[in-house]
Amino acid sequence: MSAIELAWYGCDMRSGRIAEELRSFKGGALSRKLGASTSMSGTLVVSGAPGGWEAATDPGRTMLVAVDVATGVPIWCGLTLVRVGGSGSEVTLTAATPEIYLDRRYPGSYTATATDQTAVMAALATPALSDGPPLTLDTTSTGVLIDYTMDDSEDRTILSGWQEVSQMESGPEWIIDVVWGDAAQTKFALVARIAPTIGIVTSQPASVFDLPGCIQSYSLTESYEKGRGATSVIARGERSSDVRATSSVHEATSLLDGGWALWEERFSPASGITDTTQLDRHAAEALALMGTGSRAWALEAVASQAPRLGTDWALGDSIGVHVTASPRNPAGIQTVARAYAWSLDVDSNRVTPTLLEDE
Repeated sequence: MSAIELAWYGCDMRSGRIAEELRSFKGGALSRKLGASTSMSGTLVVSGAPGGWEAATDPGRTMLVAVDVATGVPIWCGLTLVRVGGSGSEVTLTAATPEIYLDRRYPGSYTATATDQTAVMAALATPALSDGPPLTLDTTSTGVLIDYTMDDSEDRTILSGWQEVSQMESGPEWIIDVVWGDAAQTKFALVARIAPTIGIVTSQPASVFDLPGCIQSYSLTESYEKGRGATSVIARGERSSDVRATSSVHEATSLLDGGWALWEERFSPASGITDTTQLDRHAAEALALMGTGSRAWALEAVASQAPRLGTDWALGDSIGVHVTASPRNPAGIQTVARAYAWSLDVDSNRVTPTLLEDE
């Protein structure tokens, strides 16, 4: 495979239209996570910048988009938040992925009864579909109906609501992707995808990271720390009339019967929750994730030799890990895990997917 080269574009945030190609911009390491925002800082050499570089990088009004030159696929977008420059020859730009915008918009008061989780999230996002970035929704129902209430007086953002719903039992996953906005490739668009599962999940993935091969190093982190492992979970909500809303006790009965110890976890999933049904959904999901702890793989691979990010694999996809032998796994190991995050450093030719094994 060819080395990864990125073309950077400064774009109008409202329309997504390309204002300038920023050939003298060098972006820092890029990263993305399912259901969360990440940020990047890079430098623009002023002497090599186009004449309209200031308008194309104005904080609050523009976004920076990186496109893989070899494949033509947009792989990262960030809303420009900070620009720093002065007597030096370079200007530093800091941008955050579009998920951050949901934390700057408010849904107002909203109430739903027996409504699909995805439909609740779509309704909460309605205000962000106007007067903002070129954002559209791509939704798939979960089949799980919930009652949901959010009051404007709580000052909770759209992002807060999305995170709350996605953390419920069988809650949907979500991500905001950047795509070309027209056939002529003169602008970009943002698509918020909400679905039971993001990406291609399979037991036989086409993309495999191997050692020896593209993997330079790896680490496998197995954790039963607080917040990562528990066999008994209670979710707590807000206090009303001196009574604090509380879920029932959710226990991993099969694990306890099988000899596991009782590890208790109590947590508050979000502010403002007084509905015990919502809390039960949070507790059930937390127990499903934490029952046997977590297994996370961090693979540092040669980007030009690994399956190509954005073309061969993306966030949420299943990835194969094949290790012939290592001190940690002397007999070798073959497993499949999902890509919940990634980091790409073009300068060092390194791509680092973070993979979690689903129980």
